[in-house]
Amino acid sequence: MRDSPLIEDIRFLGRILGDVIREQEGEAAFALVERVRRLSVAYRRRGDARAGRALDRRLSGLTREQAISVIRAFTYFSHLANLAEDCHHLRRLRALERRGADPEGGLTRALARLEKRGVGAAAVASLLQQAQVSPVLTAHPSEVQRKSVLDAEREIFELLQARDVLPAGSARAFGQNEAAIRARVIQLWQTKLLRNTRPAVEDEIENGLSYYPGTFFQAVPRLYRDLDEKLGERVPPFLRMGSWIGGDRDGNPNVTAATFERALLRQAETALGHYLEEVHRLGAELSMSEQFAGVSPALRELAERSGDTSERRGDEPYRRALVGVYARLAETLRRLTGKEALRHELASAPPYARPEELLEDLATMRDSLLANHGEALACLRLTDLVRSVETFGFHLATVDLRQSSDRHEAVLAELLKAARLAPDYPSLPEDEKRSLLLRLLDEARPLRVRGAAYSALAQKELAALEAAAEARARFGPRAVRQYVVSHTESVSDLLEPLLLMKECGLVHGELVEAATQDLIVVPLFETIGDLRGAASIMRGLFALPGVAAAVARSGGEQEVMLGYSDSNKDGGFFTSSWELYRAEVALAQLFDTLRERHGIRLRLFHGRGGTVGRGGGPSHEAILAQPPGTVNGQLRLTEQGEIITRKYANPEIGRLNLETLVAATVEASLLGPGREPPAAFLEAAEELSRAAMAAYRRLVYETPGFADWFFAATPIAEISELNIGSRPASRRPTRRIEDLRAIPWSFSWGQCRLALPGWFGFGAAVAAFLSRERAPRLALLRRMHRTWPFFRVLLSNMDMVLAKTDLGLARRYAALVPDRRLARTVMDAIAAEWRSTTEALFLVTGARERLAANPGLASSIRQRFPYLDPLNHLQVELLRRWRGGETEDRVRRGIHASINGLAAGLRNTG
Repeated sequence: MRDSPLIEDIRFLGRILGDVIREQEGEAAFALVERVRRLSVAYRRRGDARAGRALDRRLSGLTREQAISVIRAFTYFSHLANLAEDCHHLRRLRALERRGADPEGGLTRALARLEKRGVGAAAVASLLQQAQVSPVLTAHPSEVQRKSVLDAEREIFELLQARDVLPAGSARAFGQNEAAIRARVIQLWQTKLLRNTRPAVEDEIENGLSYYPGTFFQAVPRLYRDLDEKLGERVPPFLRMGSWIGGDRDGNPNVTAATFERALLRQAETALGHYLEEVHRLGAELSMSEQFAGVSPALRELAERSGDTSERRGDEPYRRALVGVYARLAETLRRLTGKEALRHELASAPPYARPEELLEDLATMRDSLLANHGEALACLRLTDLVRSVETFGFHLATVDLRQSSDRHEAVLAELLKAARLAPDYPSLPEDEKRSLLLRLLDEARPLRVRGAAYSALAQKELAALEAAAEARARFGPRAVRQYVVSHTESVSDLLEPLLLMKECGLVHGELVEAATQDLIVVPLFETIGDLRGAASIMRGLFALPGVAAAVARSGGEQEVMLGYSDSNKDGGFFTSSWELYRAEVALAQLFDTLRERHGIRLRLFHGRGGTVGRGGGPSHEAILAQPPGTVNGQLRLTEQGEIITRKYANPEIGRLNLETLVAATVEASLLGPGREPPAAFLEAAEELSRAAMAAYRRLVYETPGFADWFFAATPIAEISELNIGSRPASRRPTRRIEDLRAIPWSFSWGQCRLALPGWFGFGAAVAAFLSRERAPRLALLRRMHRTWPFFRVLLSNMDMVLAKTDLGLARRYAALVPDRRLARTVMDAIAAEWRSTTEALFLVTGARERLAANPGLASSIRQRFPYLDPLNHLQVELLRRWRGGETEDRVRRGIHASINGLAAGLRNTG
């Protein structure tokens, strides 16, 4: 049985957890948890109705302390089951490697498919010459784990992995391993699951950095090694890490110029600290004596310049050269961050002004080794260090700045009023705004008036841009490159930050004649309306005099960011996906012209979140499903919240996920031409979208009292109180759906087991589509599913979400709504659409069972449900008590613990 090792690991960890509960809480607590577990398993897996009724009675009758104890037990079981699944995933990957097979989504299979289509290694290498693939880590508030918990779980994961390689029959080795795991489980049981306070931005910065030593510093060089070997030549550094942590000011008053500077300082410290450690280790490895190994003249000169006068290393030129490199790196660290190297340098030396200077010294060592029979030594560590420096520079990751367009308008209005250039800028018509902004961009004088008193907002926004200018000078131009403009709704929304950049030294020269800009102004199109107007806005921008020429002079790159979460909340799952597709096609067509005329390349930046409702789902399939001609070797995408942990907490899994991004980008770019879907497919998708959006809007925005239902039937209010991010959960203090951030919106639906943002409206859309000419139209939908990647991936993601929904549990949450009539009306509408959607999915795919094409995931879900059901039952019970006036802090903590456990157990729909 393929999954028997997984089942054994889950049982093993469950036994340890049970022993810990018995030891820590007593026999009665353990017996209660075990009784709940047995009843839940009997009900969920065997359909035992009597067990279900007994489970209800047992859970409803628990005291507060008993309920919290059971919640903690099943929450930690969910965490441990995740570790077992991740370990089994690696186990299967290694088994594939031993058989000489390759994982789906990996480079080997992608290159084989390309070769089969006549696309060889040379074409791939040529694409990578101009490519950029960039995962961007963000600190969105959906990660409910504390760093202390994550660290303990990493230890358990490594110990669980180690069991696979322990000598068979060694009772002592297995006993020691089990004891170590038991100690970590005890640590978890005695550690608070949740924070007492919201994390500061500084905490989020540290959390983001924690993935570099364990994963990215290992995974990135290995990925390049694999690529070089497979393509038969050295590929250029096209992988670029990005981050929003510390620079994303949109809706987060805690992000300032100071947090931005803090992020860059800590990033530089992390990168340089890694290089110093690797150079120190190289010094131990490259011990060759000139008596036995030749060296190049350049290496000998580098050794002479090092300042190392030790007689012990007199005939060890590599070590002497590395002493000098270490000294220069230590001084670079000191100059850039004010921090000292862990080890004192042996000589004084000037700092490296740029990463390229460090690369020159490392290349000197590598070339000398290659020329003197030392290739194997170069491959041990030096080659990886070179790749790291090429990728991470001294800045580690590009930190994007982001702010909402209305803030730019407010600051600019204040500046223009003080300068007597426009007394009421916001009231100007769009064409007058454009004319004024273009004129000011073409003038050399600054806007700020000496002695004028500007608001705190204006000072804060200008300080952030001035910090960006300073950061580029200090850490290099790749430290800050993108400026994302949220809520882009007009051309003036993109000219306003450009003028503010000019005010802060980030735009040089007059626009029409010879301007260059240091930052790419990146529009973020979020709502359905924004997506529909995206190409028109970009066309209008580049039609303005001087804009295209300035972008071309500044590198010829233009990014456009597409928002998945808000478009979903605005128009529903199907329409969001379709409008994103249409926007990408329109933008690609526009930039085909701009590339021909001005040499400007388009890079789409995908604002994907963790759940399907936020653009989540398997990255490989999602990239391959992009419209033809929209990738072209250029891909940026956000990695958010809990997904960062799942993808990058382990170096092997992290490498595979990076490899998947690269493989899918290459495949989508080189197999794109000729894949345009038939017009009938596009017309059908448009018709389905209109009906799906109408059904979704009818429920969410047109049903009287729906917002009241949502706030009562989901734990949204309690989620808002969780200390899971530095950003507020709502843009404004209202109960309007429009003002609620899309992340807690999706998060709440996952908790009550409806996951509505991942499926609602599809059933109504298919029913309307098949209401006439049913047979040929159904045949068309089935053909779309078979042959159109966009439609197939959309339905696959929907299938996964539906597999994790549970109407029975959802009705328990609906019972929390005080207005019984409203509770029934909304829940009946949701249930009817759920039945319609599941039937529609069957009609199109032919699969009656959920996840028929993914038996591994189906098995995982079946294993998890019995351990999630008690969490849902008890969450509802504690919500009822809490809202009924039982407001002790223990009740609140119990609710929050259940949120944590369900999010962990549901993974990408929690």
